[in-house]
Amino acid sequence: DNRLELHQVSVMSALMDGVYEGEMTLAELFGKGDFGLGTFNGLDGELIAFDGEAFQLRSDGSARPATGDQKTPYAVVTFFEPQLTLTVVSPVSRRALHHDIDEQIGSANVFCAIRIDGHFNRVKTRTVVRQVPPFRPFTEAVKQQPIFDFSHATGTLVGFRSPDFIQGIGVAGYHEHFITEQRHGGGHVIDFHLQHGSVQLGIISR
Repeated sequence: DNRLELHQVSVMSALMDGVYEGEMTLAELFGKGDFGLGTFNGLDGELIAFDGEAFQLRSDGSARPATGDQKTPYAVVTFFEPQLTLTVVSPVSRRALHHDIDEQIGSANVFCAIRIDGHFNRVKTRTVVRQVPPFRPFTEAVKQQPIFDFSHATGTLVGFRSPDFIQGIGVAGYHEHFITEQRHGGGHVIDFHLQHGSVQLGIISR
């Protein structure tokens, strides 16, 4: 049973070193989990997947459906099984909400899949720009990345909270991607302010 299991393609340290081409297709990836995030070969935007759908969030801030033959050099997926739901009725910052989630989870040493559906006062995102060989290291590649502000946006945020000990293998702490309800835009989340919504948490055991 691969429920409550996290499946990761490659490691973050490889991506940091400029390994931007992977052999795993999205069709193969979604056999391991249909909920999660990542990037595309050549760092061509951000991946977000949930509800049996996947989208490519491009560096111009737009979104488009992803196809099964696209490949990824780095991705994290699971089959989402929420065990806890928090209902947010009054506005909350990203930091405050993460604090609430941490308290709900209890231990800092477990992985957790997170889905937030709601109305955001604002979501600040960035998106990696497609790279061409010879590939520059990740820190160089992301220097020019565009920043987008989605204000008064209804949408879905997909993410994972990972223990500190995973740094370099994955992304320690919170890693979240956002897409608007109309599926018109989104990106890698830098910050957000949630007006109201529903937060679902799935504790990952493997």
